[in-house]
Amino acid sequence: MRAFRVVVAAVLGAVVLAGCGPSKSGGDDAPPKASAQPATSASAGPSTSPPAGPGASPPAEPGTSTSPSPSASPTAGRLPAPGETLVRVTRTGGFAGQTHTLVVKGDGSFTRLDVKARPTGTGRLTESELTGLRTALREADFARLPRIATGGPTIYDGFSYAFVHGGHEVAADQGSMPESLTKVLDALPPFTAAQDAP
Repeated sequence: MRAFRVVVAAVLGAVVLAGCGPSKSGGDDAPPKASAQPATSASAGPSTSPPAGPGASPPAEPGTSTSPSPSASPTAGRLPAPGETLVRVTRTGGFAGQTHTLVVKGDGSFTRLDVKARPTGTGRLTESELTGLRTALREADFARLPRIATGGPTIYDGFSYAFVHGGHEVAADQGSMPESLTKVLDALPPFTAAQDAP
């Protein structure tokens, strides 16, 4: 049966080739060629013209270039919403070896947390203080800072800090703190309520 199928396939192939041969050389098939070309151009015409005009360009741009750039730029440069976290800073060490965390929201409200992330106090920055903090954070350029700052002198009983801002996390000891992060620390509210009093 397999041999029979192979023979039948070969015969059919030969018939198809034979049918194609005369159509290429014979004159009777000239009209079909001419009609085939209009058919192709006619089918290509309707299908090409609608997408090429208004349809083709817009879908290609939103799919590739438009959608990534709007999503990337607002995330990178936009200000956080009032309820979103603007910056989170954890300070550990010092003479007493304590851990304190500050969480500042986009509206300037902040919460102090202890080592177990329990709230120990709240407050709110003034408009000018919030502007100063935002400026310090922007100028620090967290995307370009090393994840762990090193190279400074060791300060015994000094503090270590972990900053989280704009999707970036940066850590630094008191002795290796970049100047830009020092400005961020200066713009933050006190880590403890005891430091609130002048």
